[in-house]
Amino acid sequence: MTLRNKLSFAGGTDTGRVREHNEDTIAVEPDLGLLVLADGMGGYNAGEVASGIAVRTIVNMVRETVQREDLASSDPTTQLSRRSIVLRDAVQRANKLIFHTARTQPQCEGMGTTVVTALFHDNRVTVAHVGDSRLYRLREGRFSQVTSDHSLRQELVDRGFYSPAEAQRAANKNYVTRALGVEASVEVQILEENVARGDQYLLCSDGLSDMVEDPDIHLTITTFGDNLDSVAKQLIQLANENGGKDNVSVLIARVLNDFPARRKLLDRLDRLFR
Repeated sequence: MTLRNKLSFAGGTDTGRVREHNEDTIAVEPDLGLLVLADGMGGYNAGEVASGIAVRTIVNMVRETVQREDLASSDPTTQLSRRSIVLRDAVQRANKLIFHTARTQPQCEGMGTTVVTALFHDNRVTVAHVGDSRLYRLREGRFSQVTSDHSLRQELVDRGFYSPAEAQRAANKNYVTRALGVEASVEVQILEENVARGDQYLLCSDGLSDMVEDPDIHLTITTFGDNLDSVAKQLIQLANENGGKDNVSVLIARVLNDFPARRKLLDRLDRLFR
């Protein structure tokens, strides 16, 4: 079942005002209900290589698995849906490929990437992330950060050394503590939650979250409402107006209608009688 008419999507990426090239990579797959955003790092153009590998690997693995398997079941141990497990495995596969490339290609030595990805299915969304690229949710006027950064700044907040606002001012550089491609294996943060009509989900690189404060991100989304293309363009513009110190990327999804899961047999019958 395609989700093309169940959700609306928009996004964009920009080099910013300081960097010479863009190491972010984004992808939107409306039929799959999949959004992927990666923020690369390390070496001349190597960050772009890492983020590109991450996005391509995740998109291809999710697409192939969805087409090949019945993903209606869930894991009895973790209680995760089969689609959540597929998304987690795709991120881990991307980590292995980036790590191998960095070890075998001298020009890619030391490269890595953050990643945040959202997969919509069965009136739910699975979020997988590594690093400090974020996912936010706007629901009935309430704007909140869903993911928790894998960063030194976040660790200082979690340990009570700073409030989030104090940490933002105190740390000139938000060092990531977890990224794809740095080690042979990586822990992927996974969460599942129900979605509701009207929900908006924003995925972004730290080029947005470091340049634009959360209240201003919230205001921009509510101001432009259903015009997701304008939301994306305005958020990128705000980041650049505030200094544009990094590449900035955003992806947005809005839930339009319910999308309960259907078994493959029902899908085949539906195609037969269309």
